[in-house]
Amino acid sequence: MTSGPLPVSAPRAPDSAHSDSAHPDAAGRLAGTLLPVASAAIDRRSAERADPSFLTGVLRGPGTMALLVSQRRAAFDGERLALLPAGLLPAAWLEGLVVYLGRLPADPAEALAAEGTEPGTDVVLVALPEPVEPVEGVLPEPAVPGAELLPDGARWAGFREAGAVLDAVEASLLIEATAIANWHEGHVRCPRCGAPTEVVHSGWVRRCPQDGSEHFPRTDPAIIVTVVGPDGRLLLGTGAQMRSTMYSTLAGFVEPGESLEQAVVREIAEEVGVRVTDCQYLGSQPWPFPASLMLGFTARTEDVAAEPDGAEVVRARWFEREELQAAVLSGEITLPSSISIARALIEHWFGGRIAEPAGTGR
Repeated sequence: MTSGPLPVSAPRAPDSAHSDSAHPDAAGRLAGTLLPVASAAIDRRSAERADPSFLTGVLRGPGTMALLVSQRRAAFDGERLALLPAGLLPAAWLEGLVVYLGRLPADPAEALAAEGTEPGTDVVLVALPEPVEPVEGVLPEPAVPGAELLPDGARWAGFREAGAVLDAVEASLLIEATAIANWHEGHVRCPRCGAPTEVVHSGWVRRCPQDGSEHFPRTDPAIIVTVVGPDGRLLLGTGAQMRSTMYSTLAGFVEPGESLEQAVVREIAEEVGVRVTDCQYLGSQPWPFPASLMLGFTARTEDVAAEPDGAEVVRARWFEREELQAAVLSGEITLPSSISIARALIEHWFGGRIAEPAGTGR
């Protein structure tokens, strides 16, 4: 830990010529931020879902679809989410956790790719009351009543495995469903008195029947940063839990009473001993493992040396653009997947997509 927050001066334009997305144009209009997962126009109907009868009415709706989750993974039909008509689900499934996720876009141009789903459809999350164990990722013969409703060859997958092939709406649904299911799993009892809590507000609040307290899903802010040196090189690191060839951006959680910029300065100093002098926000990405909001920055430093702390970061290395591309193509290093904001931040500095070795995909 540093002894106190270090100053951050006013942002300057990055060295890279590819910085238009981070700065206003000549007319003062802000350009779009860098978002690796495109925002989707899902209407969560937050004002309506607080009505005690709302979820019951949605489940009775003829077109409502259900996204199934088991063991923090969703059911897939090939590369698409396997959404099922909610009206066909066994009553036993609906006795478990059911959460209203939202209404899909009404514009056919933004329609969900999943088969049988119409624009404007309401979607609910249904967590199976008993886990359905997959065999090599494929569902076995029905293990619980109603499992036969799933398509032949259906499989279970999480966002890490399947996020890269999903369209924007599906990705948004899966992130939302994973995050809210994770929260429910860890908050079945009241943190004040320990009594079992009950699910209300269509799955978005847990209420304690003993003391009347209400508990809401939490999101933990975390900063994630590309650090650029005075010569334009990019600093990447390997975390203690990463495989030896992986290099990624530096990241850390925001602490209470700390601004995002102060968190950038503190985390970079703690992890690699580098003093940040400028930082610029670029965009964000929800990351439901278990409930993070990744806030992407690019930062400048005048330092040319980095010293990993040995605990969170075990290796740190500066890269020129050509050097980074060559190291990836040779297999010397690997980078985060294309669905992560880490990859988007690296490619923002790089100025375009970084080519992968043949056969690895993105």
